[in-house]
Amino acid sequence: MSLRAFGAPSRYIQGPDALSELGPLVRLHGRRPFIVADAVVTELLGARLRRELAGTEQAVFATFSGECTAAEIETLASTARRAKADVIIGVGGGKAIDTAKGVRMALKAPIIIVPTIASNDSPTSRLAVLYTADHVLSEVRLMSANPDAVLVDTSIIVQAPARFFIAGIGDALSKKFEVEQCANAGGLNFFKARPTELSVAIADACYRTIRRDGLAAVEAVTRKTADGAVESVVEATILLSGLAFESGGLSIAHSLTRGFSAVPEIARALHGEQVALGLLVQVVAEGRESAFLDDLLAFYARLDLPRALSDFGVEGDDVIDRVVTLSWETAPYIRNFVQPVSPQILAEGFRTLQRMRG
Repeated sequence: MSLRAFGAPSRYIQGPDALSELGPLVRLHGRRPFIVADAVVTELLGARLRRELAGTEQAVFATFSGECTAAEIETLASTARRAKADVIIGVGGGKAIDTAKGVRMALKAPIIIVPTIASNDSPTSRLAVLYTADHVLSEVRLMSANPDAVLVDTSIIVQAPARFFIAGIGDALSKKFEVEQCANAGGLNFFKARPTELSVAIADACYRTIRRDGLAAVEAVTRKTADGAVESVVEATILLSGLAFESGGLSIAHSLTRGFSAVPEIARALHGEQVALGLLVQVVAEGRESAFLDDLLAFYARLDLPRALSDFGVEGDDVIDRVVTLSWETAPYIRNFVQPVSPQILAEGFRTLQRMRG
């Protein structure tokens, strides 16, 4: 494969009070918006959203149940069809956003994404990750194009618990390492093409921004303040991270989330918390120098990101084997890796981290 490909949202807007741009954005794409949001988000932002959408025809709010399943998508898509919706708005966290993407695929309508937390990079991508009703990953669906617009109001983002913000950092940290492995191993990105040089540069910028501003940003978020560090890290965790993974490709860190989804104690954790541990396993498998690993672990400790399976309340060879086996058998990008890799190498990575954790 010699073709290279890169994709991105048509528009990305970020900053305090960015939600005030929602009405004009919607009117660029339609007149009958269909909003997918969970009950908590609707309670907190419903009145504001209605004000911003006052210039459109009757906006229809659909309550997202909490899990992105095929059945949930079909139910909401049927409601959207009856409402004759012509633009979809996904508001909330990753699963609400992915459900909105599923509705967009069913209706073939434009979509605007409004994340209320910065816990992962799903807002910018075409991907919708679906789960079973008992929260096990079931499939990944792809929209025909990236979102028409992504609207990130940082004054809303900082109101969420800091844990979500930290999880977003955990998710984004991996992109530099996963994109490098995918590109160097000849792997394909999510456009079924080779990563561009731009994707590699974006992934590197994402990592450098987080290491520079991550700790200060978390401190600001604990104060519910959107300062310069927060703006930089939000851009890294949502925009840079999203562009990097989709156009750059993934490797071991994200592959291990397949196996994590089958362990209830880990499946309950946030996606970025899972990816953070997956990255450490990948770094061990890469054979990085101990000084590098020590530095990364120290950064994790300051953010309270998981450094071993025991941080999720589980450990032991049976859990390791379950995670590694399922990931190895089902993750399509687990072999995007330059060094020799095997289930045994990955299992030993988990054991090494547990010994270092003590």
